[in-house]
Amino acid sequence: MASPIAPWKTGGDAYHQMVGTLYDYWACWTTCAIADLSIADHLAGESLTAAEVAARAGSAPETTLRLMRAGVAIGLLTEQADGRFGSTPLLDTLRTDDPRSLRPLVLSQMGSWLPWDQLAIGIREGSTRSTKAFGGKTIFDYLAQHPDEAERFSAGMSGMTAVWGPAIADAIDTTGVQCAVDVGGAKGSLLQLLQHKNPALSGIVFDRPNVVEHAEAEIARNGFADRTRTVGGSFFESVPTGDLLLLKFILHDWSDEECVKILQKCRDAIAHGGRIAIVDDHVDNGDSTCRTDGYGHAHGVHGQGAHDRGVRRVVRRCRLETHRRAQDRHPADRDRTPSRRGRLARLSARSAGRP
Repeated sequence: MASPIAPWKTGGDAYHQMVGTLYDYWACWTTCAIADLSIADHLAGESLTAAEVAARAGSAPETTLRLMRAGVAIGLLTEQADGRFGSTPLLDTLRTDDPRSLRPLVLSQMGSWLPWDQLAIGIREGSTRSTKAFGGKTIFDYLAQHPDEAERFSAGMSGMTAVWGPAIADAIDTTGVQCAVDVGGAKGSLLQLLQHKNPALSGIVFDRPNVVEHAEAEIARNGFADRTRTVGGSFFESVPTGDLLLLKFILHDWSDEECVKILQKCRDAIAHGGRIAIVDDHVDNGDSTCRTDGYGHAHGVHGQGAHDRGVRRVVRRCRLETHRRAQDRHPADRDRTPSRRGRLARLSARSAGRP
């Protein structure tokens, strides 16, 4: 029989709810183990016993049974009276044959847990902790030296774009745009969504050399190779020229000063009459109840920089003018009340003084 999703979070006093909050940590690692064993694939279209899943996954039957029962407790699986387990819509998001699969995102996010162990130290010191956790390197330098993890990280970012990208693509007008540059675009998922909407749009996926080598296969597989090229480099040094530069979930990884450097390089790369589209999480003053964006503030402490940095201020420092700004409900918060909804902020900027 199916258990209710996260039963420990319903009812109880503040002490029970605090224990439930700690159990969220267990739920995350349970989800990660289920993703790692590809249980969503094994249960696709059929119900199996834990022993049958273990045989397919190459795991121990007894511990697999415990894991799957934990999966029932958090709503990923169902357990039948005969001991067989079935899938749920939540588990299906981890199937590898789903174009919007979140399995790579789960594995990449849980694989980068080390900086969280340094969070309290970072709060006390007013510092970021990822360089300490990754042996004196930034997360991106670390990934450059670990190609398997870099590929998983890029796939995770693509999965995130598959969830949020359609709404973002609907908000970005590419009419008249000749070349869009997906800056720090990993596999170019957002660019490809825009190209799907606009068959005349050409584009460039710009990211670190170790990242764009994986992007080329994805671009060809999706049928955009004839109007998309990849360029490897650093956006602290230069950015390819285009009349639409896309910065999706980039600036929250960096300090204000680093954001200024990135935007200055983008400003130098804007073609005449072009613009920069900045897409990132946004929290209104007083809207601290948004859970997903609130976590982002903590992520900024252990990562590279602050999460909610006053993008307008940084944009003006780069002699860019705000052209348009809009907000959408955060997809993870679509069932929340208006006061509890996160937002994806989209800000379009043009170079000051340019038409």
